[in-house]
Amino acid sequence: MGSEIDYRLAFELAPIGLVISRNRTIVDCNQHLCEMFGATRDQLVNQSFLVLYPTASEYERMGARIAPILNAKGHYADNRIMKRFDGRFKDETFWCHVTGRAFNRAAPHEAGVWSFEDLSAMRPVKAELTAREREVAAFLMDGLTSKEIGRALGISHRTVEIYRARLMRKYEASTSADLVHKLMAG
Repeated sequence: MGSEIDYRLAFELAPIGLVISRNRTIVDCNQHLCEMFGATRDQLVNQSFLVLYPTASEYERMGARIAPILNAKGHYADNRIMKRFDGRFKDETFWCHVTGRAFNRAAPHEAGVWSFEDLSAMRPVKAELTAREREVAAFLMDGLTSKEIGRALGISHRTVEIYRARLMRKYEASTSADLVHKLMAG
């Protein structure tokens, strides 16, 4: 077969951001992740994922939502708004596709591997959204109904409709389909 594969080099040169985590803390990350979030490896390693979220409440809600899915399936994926950590675009928000796999499904946050793909070139964040509006928008783009979003967020479907109406105003959308199209476009 010839030469051995250098897995460390593969991790470092992967075309997406990669993170090894333990208890929602960054144990290791690759250069692409650092570039995406505008940080050095030293700034991110041993930091909580909290530093990559727009708000602490979004970090907490996401952790609570992810755990049972990781427990049941062993993996999780979604599109969400994240926050640049440092550099020229510090605190800028951007759409990111996040995929993760738990090493131990029985303790889903204990250790895992996560990939991050910056979607900002295809889907810029154009409107200022609240944390809850960002969550509702992400679920709308996944095709969920108001009732399904309400169940996922632990709120009533009528409350989801209020957030949907706010999003429609902010994006000047005339229908739900128009809103989803505009969210996808940024």
